[in-house]
Amino acid sequence: MPGAKPIAETLAKKQKEISIAEFFERNKQILGFDSLTRALITCVKEAVDNALDACEESGILPDIFVKIETMDGDEYKITVEDNGPGIVKSQIPHVFARLLYGSRFHTLKQSRGQQGIGISAAVLYSQLTTGKTTIITSKIGEGFPAHRVELLIDTKKNLPRIVKEEMDHWERRSGTRIEIFVKGKYVKNRKQSVYEYLRSTAIVNPHARIIFIEPDGTETVFERVVEELPEQPREIKPHPYGIELGTLLKMLKETKAKKITSFLSGDFSSISPQKAKEIVRIAEMNGNLNPKEIGLDEAKKLLAASKKVKLVSPPTDCLSPIGETLIKRGLRKETLQLSPEFISTDTRQANVFSGTPFMVESGIVYGGSLPKDGRVELLRFANRVPLLYQEGGCAITEAVKSMDWRRYGLEQKGGKGMPCGPAIILVHVASVNIPFTSESKEAVAHIDEIEKEIRLSLQQCARKMRLHLSKKKKKEKMKSKFLLISQILPEIAKKSAEIVGKPVPPIDGVISQIMNIVWVDDQVVSKNGVAESTITIINYKRSPQRFTLYAEIPDRNIISHIVPEPAEIRDRVIKWNVSLKPTEKMVCSFRVYTDGKDFDENNLYASGIDPVNIVGVEKWEGEE
Repeated sequence: MPGAKPIAETLAKKQKEISIAEFFERNKQILGFDSLTRALITCVKEAVDNALDACEESGILPDIFVKIETMDGDEYKITVEDNGPGIVKSQIPHVFARLLYGSRFHTLKQSRGQQGIGISAAVLYSQLTTGKTTIITSKIGEGFPAHRVELLIDTKKNLPRIVKEEMDHWERRSGTRIEIFVKGKYVKNRKQSVYEYLRSTAIVNPHARIIFIEPDGTETVFERVVEELPEQPREIKPHPYGIELGTLLKMLKETKAKKITSFLSGDFSSISPQKAKEIVRIAEMNGNLNPKEIGLDEAKKLLAASKKVKLVSPPTDCLSPIGETLIKRGLRKETLQLSPEFISTDTRQANVFSGTPFMVESGIVYGGSLPKDGRVELLRFANRVPLLYQEGGCAITEAVKSMDWRRYGLEQKGGKGMPCGPAIILVHVASVNIPFTSESKEAVAHIDEIEKEIRLSLQQCARKMRLHLSKKKKKEKMKSKFLLISQILPEIAKKSAEIVGKPVPPIDGVISQIMNIVWVDDQVVSKNGVAESTITIINYKRSPQRFTLYAEIPDRNIISHIVPEPAEIRDRVIKWNVSLKPTEKMVCSFRVYTDGKDFDENNLYASGIDPVNIVGVEKWEGEE
C-alpha cells in the first residue's frame, strides 16, 4: 500500500541493546542459580573463592569465617569474612556490583576466578530474590578506617548503585566481609551442600583455616594443616599453538612492537628471535613489516606458519599444583573419622592442550569405615575449587569411568562406569584457562589431552592401591600359618623338651619345610616428625635365595640412615641386593624426615624371584 511504513522499519524500532546484567537477570540458571539449594551453595562458593584468592595473592595465610542464618521463610543471610588485604573504597562497588569486571580475565596464570562474574552474580541473585542490598565492609590495613557500603546493581547499565556508605570501626587489621541476603534452601548431610563444599575446599587448600556456622548454630572448624602458602603462579604470554585468528588480529593492532619479528618474539611465549624469523620466512613475509599494517590474509599465513614451526611448550610456572604431600594431608585430615587404611596421591608433570598449560593431580582413599557397597565418592576440583554439580557431563567423570577398576581391586560392572567399593577418588585439574562447559564452572570440557592425563594419574594411584590390597590379601592368607609356625611351634618344641628332659631341638628346618616362602614384614613408626621404616626379610625356603628388593620413597632428599648400604638410590627408590641362606634373616631400614604424617606405608617390590615364593612384596616392573 503506497505511503505505508515498511515492516522492517517497525521491527527495527523494537530492537534494543541489553546489558550483560540484564541478560543474566533473565538467565540466572546459567550461572548456577537454577535451584534454591544450588543458589545458596553458589553464593557461598563465590565469596569464599574470592577470599582465598585475595589472601594468597597478598601472601596472607587465609582465615575465613562463613555463617548462614535463617531469616523469614526461605530467606537466608550469608556472611563471609576474610583476613585478606581488603579492597580500596573506590573499587568496592565495581568488584561486587558490576558483572564482567575483574583483574584475571586477560591474565594467563592459574586462578580460581576467570570471568569476573561470580560474586557480582551472587549480588544480582540476592537483589532479584529478596530485593535487599548487599553489605560490604572492607579495611585495607592497620590505622585505616573500615568502609561499609550497601549496594545494588543497575541492571540496565551493569553499574553499581550505592544505597548507603559510611566509615565503620572494625577490629580486624585488614580484610573484607560480605553480608548477602538470598532466597535459598539449606540442606545437611548431602554431597551437594555448603558443608560439603567447605570440606572439599579444605582438602585442596590445606593452608586455609575455615570456620563455618550453620543455621542451627553448629560450628565446624576446618583447621589448616600447613603453615606455608602455595607458591604463587607467574603470568605468562599466550602460546601460538593455542591462539585463534581473531585474537591474533587483536594482538597485532594492540602491540607496541614495531616489527613483526619483535612482535612474535615479544608478545608470545616459546618464540625466540630465531623462531620468529623462521615463522616469517615460512609465511613469506617481510620481517620488518609493522604489525599494525598486517591484514586478514597475512594474519592467516602467519598463524599457519607458526603451526609448522616446532616450538617448545609454554612455561609451567603459571601453575600452582597442590602437590602429593599436601593432597595426602588434606585427605587424611578430612577423612580421619573414617580411619582409612590406605591413601595414595600423584601429581603429573605439566602438559599442554591447544597451547594452554595444565596439570593433573589425583588421590585415592581406601578402606576403614568407608561404605563397602555402592559407588565410590568422586571429588572433582578445578584450580583448587570443588565441582559439586554436573558430574555426568564432566571430563573428570568420563576419565574415571573409562578405566577398568577391577584390575585394581574395586568392583565395576562390565568394566565400565563408576567403580564401587570403600574408596574416595580425588582429581584436581589446574590450568591458566580451565575449559569449563558453562559459565557456572561446574564441569570440565572433554579435552582428549586432559582426560588422558587424568587416567594416567589415577592409574598411578590405583597401582599403589592394588599393591596394598595384594600385600594385605597374601599376608591374611598366610597369617594363621605363619602364627602357627613362628609362635606356637617353638613353644611346642620347648614344652616337649621339658617333658622328656632333653634339650630343645632345632626347628628351623621344620619351619622351612612347612612355610616354603620368603616372608617380608614391614612397619612404619612415626615419632617427632621422623618416620622410621623397618623391613624384615626371612628366608623360609629350603634353598638359598638371591633377589633384589626395592623400597619406594617420597624423595631421596629427605631419606637418611639407610641400613644396610643399598646397591643404588634413585630419585624415588632404594635398591638392595638380598642373599639369604635357609632360615636366615635380613633387616633393612631407613628414616624419612617429614612431619610424621606423609609416609605411613612401605611400597615394596622384588625382582629375580618368582612372586609365588615371596610374601609381602609385588613383582618389580621397572628397570633393573
